[in-house]
Amino acid sequence: MSRSADPRADIATERGAVTLQAVTKRYGDQTAVDALSLDIQPGEFLSLLGPSGCGKTTTLRMIAGFEHPDEGDIQISGRSVLGTPAYRRDVNTVFQAYALFPHLTVAENVAYGLQQKRVPKLELRERVAAALEMVQMRGFADRKPTQLSGGQQQRVALARALVNRPAVLLLDEPLGALDRQLREEMQLELKLLQAQLGITFVFVTHDQDEALSMSDRIAVMRDGRIEQLADADTIYARPASAYVAAFVGQQNFFDGVVAPDGAGVDSPRAQLRPATPLSGFAAGDAARAAVRPEFVELSADRPSGNVNIASGDVIGVSHLGEMLQFLVQLDEQTAVLSRRPTPDAPALSVGDRVWATWRPDAVQVFPAGDAAARSGYVPPPTAAQISDP
Repeated sequence: MSRSADPRADIATERGAVTLQAVTKRYGDQTAVDALSLDIQPGEFLSLLGPSGCGKTTTLRMIAGFEHPDEGDIQISGRSVLGTPAYRRDVNTVFQAYALFPHLTVAENVAYGLQQKRVPKLELRERVAAALEMVQMRGFADRKPTQLSGGQQQRVALARALVNRPAVLLLDEPLGALDRQLREEMQLELKLLQAQLGITFVFVTHDQDEALSMSDRIAVMRDGRIEQLADADTIYARPASAYVAAFVGQQNFFDGVVAPDGAGVDSPRAQLRPATPLSGFAAGDAARAAVRPEFVELSADRPSGNVNIASGDVIGVSHLGEMLQFLVQLDEQTAVLSRRPTPDAPALSVGDRVWATWRPDAVQVFPAGDAAARSGYVPPPTAAQISDP
């Protein structure tokens, strides 16, 4: 049998492939998901990233079968699942609330789904043991959930989902209840586990660090649509809009106008010249330029020959472990953040007058109407608004 002329058609029928075709979900007169189309490859770790209300959890719940689209189609492993109840879909879901049965042991919790499927006892015991071994919880098989830490309960919830050997594992903010150190440890473990198993993971999060550290691709969502779909490097270094630039990582935004020669943006207290002339802009157009804090260098003396430059006063210095963060006030309305590796950070103190510079390839320019504020972006703080990071 010959393969399709379109290789994507073959991928879409493989176990673990997920396809959403113009999927729309409404609640009354509110559109939660708006004609969303998405192809998730078999064995891929894909994150749906965005703020509350962007439609990411609704999208996940429609894949799981807990919600049903008003329009469009959802296919898993090449077959439409419209009308198929959640328990008959080849997926399992892990939630932020682990929903473990408190009266059952760890092993009994993991075995519950297999018992409902009437899996033979010998096979059940073998699969439960293998699942617990996979998440390093075999030694806790006889404990009750209340005797476990949050991270251990998370591992049990994963084992309970994985023991069913689903084609797709759906994870709805599963690390949100963990403290920072444990959350970072679980991020590494989840990625290692996914790579080991080769199962398709669809991960919902509002935490950019989680998405960047684990994902093969990230779908940044906004108002029920995908604003940008790409790998982590592209999302971070080449955001498609000011919305994505603001939501993923931090940015210094400068509003201004396109320079007469079209080479960059002139802002009241800074000039910003990207590595290449602007495309799609005319001289005098309102524009928004962005520079990430890690690309802002500071010095007490004015550097020579740099066209990307601004000057101001240091009004805050924060220690972030491996980085030092400087807050520089340019004027009453504008401040700029700079983050430098601690060993190489300049010896600057609050009150010092400094020059801020950045390389041309660090400058990104967006249309002025591309509202970053809708992503939760807050303009750089003034002196009266300084708070701890």
